[in-house]
Amino acid sequence: MNERDFTTTFTVVQSPEEAFAAINNVRGWWSEDIHGSTDRLGAEFDYHFQDDHRCKVRITDLVPGKRVGWHVVENYFSFSRDKSEWTGTDIRFEISRNGEGTEICFTHLGLVPEYECYDVCSDGWGTYIGSLRDLITTGKGRPNVGEAMTESERALAD
Repeated sequence: MNERDFTTTFTVVQSPEEAFAAINNVRGWWSEDIHGSTDRLGAEFDYHFQDDHRCKVRITDLVPGKRVGWHVVENYFSFSRDKSEWTGTDIRFEISRNGEGTEICFTHLGLVPEYECYDVCSDGWGTYIGSLRDLITTGKGRPNVGEAMTESERALAD
């Protein structure tokens, strides 16, 4: 991991196993427009947001209660010169006990400030990781349902 990779950490009172289950319920916190299996090692799923972003993600690591890893196999952005900026990057969720709670550390390895999409993507991840936290703590996330959710997404949709 590079200290410049996008990363964010939060703590919840729920168990590592509950956090792991929520992370793998990608439709429950990121987007309802996910096609494919999101909870099986080696499986691939597709994400799509309007005509602005689509990607194919392979699940590369699944250790119950400990970690989830994804590899971005393909990516397309309508809004950047390099349409494939995420291609070849990795997304990691590290789950660990932290006192009475569970700490979840999300890192998008390769998503660095030099990327043209960095501001839009880090804004988006901040929103969706907040949605993941909601899913873990309340049982209900705030996934994208095809409409822009962040200021960055609204700007792209205009």
